[in-house]
Amino acid sequence: MKEQKHKHKKDKTNEEKPATNKWKVAFLVLLGLILGLSAFFFFRATQQREAIQYDTQPLVQREGEPVLSINSDKEQINSLMDFYLQNYQEDSDVEYHFQLENQALLTGEFEILGAPITFYLYFDPYVTDNGNVQLQADSLSVGTLDLPVKQVMKMIEKSFKFPKWIEFDPDEEQVLVRLDQFRMENGLFVKAEKINLVDDDIQVSLYLPQDKEK
Repeated sequence: MKEQKHKHKKDKTNEEKPATNKWKVAFLVLLGLILGLSAFFFFRATQQREAIQYDTQPLVQREGEPVLSINSDKEQINSLMDFYLQNYQEDSDVEYHFQLENQALLTGEFEILGAPITFYLYFDPYVTDNGNVQLQADSLSVGTLDLPVKQVMKMIEKSFKFPKWIEFDPDEEQVLVRLDQFRMENGLFVKAEKINLVDDDIQVSLYLPQDKEK
């Protein structure tokens, strides 16, 4: 009788062991997938992209009085940016959009593990002392993913083609619009004077090139 009980207990142990091993294997496989995806995602986010050279004008020295001061609004600036970005991105496979609302908004789409992800990155704009525009990242919407702004800005910088006079600084979560490196086709260059998106008040000054000023 004792031998039968011992045999029965041994058989029960043997039945539980394969089930336990299956759970261990499943757990290890799942853990391996999570670690593998995390490592791949980190590599994609931190990989350095080969620098792209864009045609740009050298640093513009804006001296003297502006030849024209312009008061504008968000609708007019948005139309101007849409026209410029459409021409600039005409040979690009991916597109992004930039528009002014009560904040500056950059939208676009990049891929994570082959899946398209749409992002909405909001900035607060500030005019610097030298007439450039600094965009400070304020908030981010990227679907259901919980990603830090710094990481997303690195992905945006790698994924999209930007003019050289637009400088990304993911570590500081800033974008600097270097108007002192931007010149229009007719030679005029621009200096930002005021940006108040809430009151829809945007002021810029236009300057002539130095040789024409003389």
